[in-house]
Amino acid sequence: MTVRRLAPHSTTIFAEVSQLATRHDAINLGQGFPDTDGPTSMIEAAARAMREGHNQYPPGAGVTELRQAIAELERSGTGLVRDPDTEVLVTVGATEAIAGAVVGLVESDDEVVVIEPYYDSYAATIAMAGATRRPARMVLKDGRFRLDVDSLRAAFSPRTRAVLVNTPHNPTGAVLPREDLEQIAALCLEFDAIAISDEVYEHLTFDGIEHVSISTLPGMAERTLRISSAGKMLNCTGWKVGWVTGPADLVAGVRAAKQYMSFTGATPLQLGVAHALQHEQQWIDSLRDGMQERRDQLVEVLSGVGFDLVVGQGTYFLTADPRPLGVTDAAAWCLDLPGRIGVAAVPFAPFTDRFAGEWSHLVRFAFCKRPEVLDEAGRRLQALKG
Repeated sequence: MTVRRLAPHSTTIFAEVSQLATRHDAINLGQGFPDTDGPTSMIEAAARAMREGHNQYPPGAGVTELRQAIAELERSGTGLVRDPDTEVLVTVGATEAIAGAVVGLVESDDEVVVIEPYYDSYAATIAMAGATRRPARMVLKDGRFRLDVDSLRAAFSPRTRAVLVNTPHNPTGAVLPREDLEQIAALCLEFDAIAISDEVYEHLTFDGIEHVSISTLPGMAERTLRISSAGKMLNCTGWKVGWVTGPADLVAGVRAAKQYMSFTGATPLQLGVAHALQHEQQWIDSLRDGMQERRDQLVEVLSGVGFDLVVGQGTYFLTADPRPLGVTDAAAWCLDLPGRIGVAAVPFAPFTDRFAGEWSHLVRFAFCKRPEVLDEAGRRLQALKG
């Protein structure tokens, strides 16, 4: 029997929708995973590592080559210089990095600020730590999702230990501008809180919009854990290679928890990712262009069917409002959709709590699929018209 504090999180919406997609042979535009592989040289490097005998435990912090490559990626992307030995930790995906950060650094009488809608693992990991979740929210402003500053300030208190920041943002696809991040940073400094910054989509921003890491704002480098992942950067979500960077004392807290979660990840896959970070920057840049094209393709498909859309500037995701199609319960509609027309999407409801009523009508579609798959999804979605 699941312990009481985890009972509300015992099943994820992604597992539920993906199971329905498999059962009905539906096109899965719900879960965010691409249907093409990452760089060939990365895959060959991992295979070569296996053949050359790199098949035992790596160091608990991750293989040296990968930690060095991550530190260089951080330096080139943010200007922050991180020690690969003490300020970089390799994790089993970004999900473990988030869990390790919360469990390793948050006490049971602490509060953690989250911004609704939020990725569902945030609430679950806060529950694991026995801490209290304090929600702020995003709002729609001038056609874009922005941080609601009043709700953010109301969520902070003397008990605030951390705020979970996510930009580019899942599920909305928003890229938070510097001024929104400055509001979060100011409150972190005022209340002596840390920022746990989920930046897994940092290389997937569109329309010329640049990603800004909260770690680069004044006073934040020493109080921010920056989390990223090879899965979204290199089309290898199944490899589960993530990482966290930050000041040594905070990374040590993550490591203390993480070593009892997975201990460490697969050695040859880490070596494959290290190779890609060192040699495949052009591939990473081209992925951004391709994803923007896929986003625009799905925008055309969904608007043609009759959805209202909020088009974000990053991630894999589009925010769709199906009410123009006569939908009154988005969550129930999403569970019916795979069997009805052979397409899967996820509702926003599981990503919310206090402000659920403001988001319950929305649906998330993923566009990280081949053009022909999106075309076929569009053909099936035409059944919703009329």
